[in-house]
Amino acid sequence: MSDTSSGESPAAPTNTTPTPEPPMIHGHLITESLGQPVIHVPRESYVTTIKKLIADGYVQAIDLCGVDYLTHPGRTLPDGVVAERFEVVVNLLDVEHRRRLRIRVQIPADDATLATLFDLHPATEAMEREVYDMFGIVFTDHPDPSRILMPEDWEGHPLRKDYDVGEIPVQFSNDYRIAAGSVSDASVAKGTPG
Repeated sequence: MSDTSSGESPAAPTNTTPTPEPPMIHGHLITESLGQPVIHVPRESYVTTIKKLIADGYVQAIDLCGVDYLTHPGRTLPDGVVAERFEVVVNLLDVEHRRRLRIRVQIPADDATLATLFDLHPATEAMEREVYDMFGIVFTDHPDPSRILMPEDWEGHPLRKDYDVGEIPVQFSNDYRIAAGSVSDASVAKGTPG
């Protein structure tokens, strides 16, 4: 029998179960997206982490792309990961163990740079050039930091959310052919070549 004669109720039991640590790999947070593990890596440890992942069996880079979150700043990120305007996403493959892994790296708009993966994954050469061309993210020490989709003299980066929508005149329309005098008005009305 317990002694409750002093009028005090017994102390409520305290929860002594420790809070579980968030899942991590090589010191970086892991989340899950559509059944695929995602590692959130600071850009300062990007190359070092990729080297460790290669040693873990993730030997193939199957995709590298950029994302501009200018119009979606409230996206969900794990605690401790600071959202930036840009993000570089790399998908790695471990063929032997049939595993995929996504790496997300936050890139600030005022210093849109990231180290190249070319020395570790040569197949990323064209993908990094495309991210530079479309988003303006510069990959330091890249062997050919030039445009790949747009002409060299193109100004701006077309997939940035603040890039103006432009237009290029269509050269081969019916209006052009009539204006150029290569087709008679009568043949256009009949639908036959001039």
